[in-house]
Amino acid sequence: MSSKSSPAALAAVGAAAVSVAGVALYKVFSSKTSSSPNTSNSKIGSAFILAGDIGGTNSRLALFDPAHCGSSGSGEPPTPLYTHTYRNTKALKHGDADLTFPMDVILPFLTDCFEKQGIAERDGIVACFAVAGPVRQNRVVMTNVGEHHSPDVGKPKQVLVVDGALIEATRISYLSKLVRVRIVNDFVGQGYGALDLDLDKECIELVPGSKSIIGPLGPKVCVGAGTGLGECYLTISSLAPDTGYECYASEGGHVEFSPRSDLEIELLQYLKEKFKQSHRVSVERVVSGKGLANVYEFLAKKYPDRVDKAIHSKFVAAGDMQGAVVGMNAGIKGSLMEQAMHIMVGAYGSEAGSAALKFIPTGGLYVTGGLTPKNISFLEGSDSPFLKAFFDKGRVSPLLDTVPLFAVMEEDIGLRGARVCAMREYNSICS
Repeated sequence: MSSKSSPAALAAVGAAAVSVAGVALYKVFSSKTSSSPNTSNSKIGSAFILAGDIGGTNSRLALFDPAHCGSSGSGEPPTPLYTHTYRNTKALKHGDADLTFPMDVILPFLTDCFEKQGIAERDGIVACFAVAGPVRQNRVVMTNVGEHHSPDVGKPKQVLVVDGALIEATRISYLSKLVRVRIVNDFVGQGYGALDLDLDKECIELVPGSKSIIGPLGPKVCVGAGTGLGECYLTISSLAPDTGYECYASEGGHVEFSPRSDLEIELLQYLKEKFKQSHRVSVERVVSGKGLANVYEFLAKKYPDRVDKAIHSKFVAAGDMQGAVVGMNAGIKGSLMEQAMHIMVGAYGSEAGSAALKFIPTGGLYVTGGLTPKNISFLEGSDSPFLKAFFDKGRVSPLLDTVPLFAVMEEDIGLRGARVCAMREYNSICS
C-alpha cells in the first residue's frame, strides 16, 4: 500500500482485518464446543425474538418484542418490529459456506434494525431459523441454493450452512447479541405457523365444509411446494390436550415420483437421465418451482413445434426463476406452459392425497408453500387437476372425504412458526 493511502482506505483495511480475525477466532472456538458461552446463562435481561424462514430462494427475517408474542394459536399473529426478505442469490456473497448466512443475512438485518430503523438495542436476542433441509445437531447444510433447473452436472452446487452453535459463538458486531440460536426444519416452521392461521381469512376450503369436520384431537399435515417440496405432521396428546400440538419434520418431498399416465412415464425416464438416476427420482423433481421448470423442459423437447420462442428465450435466460416464467404464462390456453402446470399440479394433488392416506389428518391437511396461492386456480374446484388427483386413490378414495383440506393463501407461516419456536427458547431461558 502506498504511504499516501487515504485514512478511509486504511480504516477499511483495518476493519477487514478485524473481521477476518474475528471470524477465524469464532471458527476455532466453535470447533471445540457445541454451544456458545452465552447459553450458559440461565437467564438474560431484556431481549428480542428473531425469527427466520430460510428457503432455497429467499431468506425472510423478522424481529419481535417477546412481550407481544403469544403462544401459537392464541389469536392474531404479533406485528414484527421490523421484517425483511433477502433474495439468496443476491445476498449470499461470502466465500465461506459457514459464514455467508450470519455475515450476509443476519448481520445486515440487525444493522438495519439498530442503525436505520432506530430500534433501541437490548441485552440479547433469542433466535430460531426454520431452514430447508434435514437438521442434525442444530445444523443444516443446504445444497440447492442458487441451483438452476438445467444444472451442469459437473459443476459443484453452492452450499449454505446454517449452524446454530457457530452463529452463537461469533463475537462480530451485532451478532454477539445472539444468546440462543435454534435451527429447525423449514416445515417444522410451516407446521407451527399453520396453527396461527385464520381459516376464514387466510385459507380457502378446497373441499367445501372442511372447517366443520375438523377433529379437535386429529393429526394435522402440511404439504407445500415452493423452491422444493416440504411435508410435516403434527399430533396432540388425547391425555394432555392442553399442551397443544407438537410438530415433526419429514423429508416426504423426496419420496419417489409415481407417474400416472403414459406421458408421465416418459417424463420419469427423462428426469432419470437428466439427474443421472438409475431407478427413481424424487417427487420434488416434479412438484416444486424447479419441478415445474423440469416438466416444461421435457415438454419443449418432446413437442418442439409447440414451443413459443419468445417465452422459451425468457425461460432459458431465467436461471433459478425458470419455474416462475412457466407459471406466469400457464394461463395461455393450449400452451406447453399450461400443460406443464397441469402435470405439476396433478402430481401435487396426488402426493397430497398420498400424505392424507398415510396420516389420515382429521385435524386438517394444509396445502402451503409459495406455489399454492400463486396457482390457486389450478387447485380449487372439483374439476381441477389437483383435486382430481387428490381423490384418485382407488378403493380407499372415500376415506379422503373425512380429511379437511385447505389451501393456505399466506406465505409467511414458516416465519410465524419460527417465531413460535424462538418463543419456546426464550421462555426456557427466562422462566
